[in-house]
Amino acid sequence: MAVEAITLQRNPIHRALSRPNLLMGADRELVLITGLAAIILIFVVLTIYSALFGATLWIVIVAALRMMAKADPLMRRVYIRHMAYRPSYRATSSPWRRY
Repeated sequence: MAVEAITLQRNPIHRALSRPNLLMGADRELVLITGLAAIILIFVVLTIYSALFGATLWIVIVAALRMMAKADPLMRRVYIRHMAYRPSYRATSSPWRRY
């Protein structure tokens, strides 16, 4: 009786399916929302100062978003999920038990 070596099946994990969806190195939705806000600021006020302020504001915010994405690319989703949790939970046997 020969012992046969059991080989595990290897399945490739493609990078496109496991990487976060980033734009310019930051969270895609946040970059697009800040770009939209900067464009709205520029075209509503229609002065050279608003154009400079809007472009500067967008560059600064995108830089901050890139630092945030470098720390954790999914930080926005983690923060949104964190806000749904209660500050403290009582030590009870079930969630439906009366206090």
